[in-house]
Amino acid sequence: PFGIAVGQVLFKISGDRLAAENGTILSLATNPVFIAAITLYAAATVIWIFALKQVPLTYAYSFMALTFVFVPVLAYFILGEPVTLRYVMGAGLIIAGLLIVQS
Repeated sequence: PFGIAVGQVLFKISGDRLAAENGTILSLATNPVFIAAITLYAAATVIWIFALKQVPLTYAYSFMALTFVFVPVLAYFILGEPVTLRYVMGAGLIIAGLLIVQS
């Protein structure tokens, strides 16, 4: 989930750059941040497949909910986006739900 979250932040940075430059698909395809995001997603997918060889999907997939926690936290620290009390409460509920499901 953390790799996917980092990839989302990189996609956001890519989109912001694309908008600022009035870029095209070609400029996006040559954007190093976008290429890093795609590469990270590909690597995370391969790691996920290997993880699923060892762990049941019903157990492993619940951890994907952590992306809903990680992405806003990374956006706060890297992009300076706000994190509200509502978000903190929701993230706490996600974590609590994960603990319940995994126990």
